[in-house]
Amino acid sequence: MCGRYAASRDPDDLVEEFEVQERPPQALEPSWNVAPSKDVYAVVERAPRGQPDVDPVRTLRVVRWGLVPSWAKDPSIGNRMINARMESVAQKPAFRRAFAKRRCLLPADGYYEWYGETKGRKQPFFIRPADGGVLAMAGLYELWKDPSATAENQDPWLWTCTVLTTSATDDLGRIHDRMPLLVERQRYAEWLDPAHDDPETLRSLLVPAAPGRLSAYPVSTDVGNVRNDGPQLVEPLPVEPPAPGQQLDDQSLF
Repeated sequence: MCGRYAASRDPDDLVEEFEVQERPPQALEPSWNVAPSKDVYAVVERAPRGQPDVDPVRTLRVVRWGLVPSWAKDPSIGNRMINARMESVAQKPAFRRAFAKRRCLLPADGYYEWYGETKGRKQPFFIRPADGGVLAMAGLYELWKDPSATAENQDPWLWTCTVLTTSATDDLGRIHDRMPLLVERQRYAEWLDPAHDDPETLRSLLVPAAPGRLSAYPVSTDVGNVRNDGPQLVEPLPVEPPAPGQQLDDQSLF
């Protein structure tokens, strides 16, 4: 699964990277410890409201992480919808409409996974592009209308998202058996286009990261507390060499 990630890029950089035409009026604070239910950036393509015949506009939007289906009675369901398995996304009632029409890109510096037990605690790893570039995670978004919104100046629409996941590649599978699906730059337009709705065609646009595309290294267990934030969370831990005659442990392999 993907349950925590880092997103510290300036929105101006994201506008350039994803060729965005519209951006949100207010910028999010950079975060190196994005947790479910937090606001995040999503790149979406939609026709302007009330103008379905107009060409879609690529927009950088602020959405909440944890998808709330349009039919949900309570938005708290989003707490259980932070990931969607690619193998079943086209059949699951919570995701199938969004998979057909409301796909997005979720920009990230990288994501965290926890591995094994070290002194009674699991060891977090940070997984990021080896070249330091932006990670474009494949996502879905949904709009939920709050029936209790009554004020004229109150926006009743809640925008939420989820991260699509797949089986991890061999190298990363040693840390966790699932990983986010990525969208390569040359496929951004096809993935975002709401006119594309064939499940098999959409699946063909997404692939696990190619060997060597991502790097993984252990980081501080401080990331396990959502109150902690800052660039120090993605700093690699020093790996101590084994003593003479001592075997390498699992952590030293990464």
